Amino acid sequence: DDLAVRKLEFLDIAIEPVPAYKYKESEDPCKFKSQKTGRGPLMPSWREYTKPIMCAYKTIRVRFEVWGFQTRVEDFAQRAVRDILILAHRQAFTWMDEWYGMSLEQVREYEREMFARTNKKVLPTSTSMTINTNLD
Repeated sequence: DDLAVRKLEFLDIAIEPVPAYKYKESEDPCKFKSQKTGRGPLMPSWREYTKPIMCAYKTIRVRFEVWGFQTRVEDFAQRAVRDILILAHRQAFTWMDEWYGMSLEQVREYEREMFARTNKKVLPTSTSMTINTNLD
């Protein structure tokens, strides 16, 4: 059932447009060069000549079954998730000097710290909602 309506999208962190208000030159893979690895900058055809590359597969399912709003809300949610994934993967690439060389446990600790910081910024006064930090 889900496979019949599945839509595959390829996200390319080097060429996908980023809204001007979210753009940061320091997080632009086309301008970034890692001091630790020498990787970057990514050119538009980077996938053809860069080895190795990382692929991340995400399954996103959005259901908003309210007559008159379903299509618009579901489309909006899909676009929002797509934009979040593009920004997050651009950041993962351009922040590699912060995490390159870490052990898996160090990466998990770094993730927990970032979740905690995010929760403090996003949810400063709310006690009814938290972001899941169970990454194992």
